[in-house]
Amino acid sequence: MTPFLTSITILCVLGISLGQMLFKKAALSIPEAATWQHWVFNGWLITALALYGITTLVWIWVLRHAPLHLAYPFMGLAFVIVPCLGWLFLNEPIRIPTLVGGALILAGITITAHAS
Repeated sequence: MTPFLTSITILCVLGISLGQMLFKKAALSIPEAATWQHWVFNGWLITALALYGITTLVWIWVLRHAPLHLAYPFMGLAFVIVPCLGWLFLNEPIRIPTLVGGALILAGITITAHAS
């Protein structure tokens, strides 16, 4: 993959990861006894859905220009990025198994990238 295509692929992963954070914020802002208005007019949810929509369109563009076996492993980065964002912005703990799993995912992505 070209550096430009790799950059766009990583931006997609970042968009998906940020979308997960926005979905979490949406979930936290919906009261226990929610009505349909709490869902439909939830700014966090609307933003998350918009970001996911845009990211999906860009991802389709990436898949048009990159082989799936090269592009898709980058999505594994979300399993590393999302817990880090949760730790930074939501004060969620990062546990040792998450760190070990993230390191294995990064190793797998590296192996995949260099094998092609």
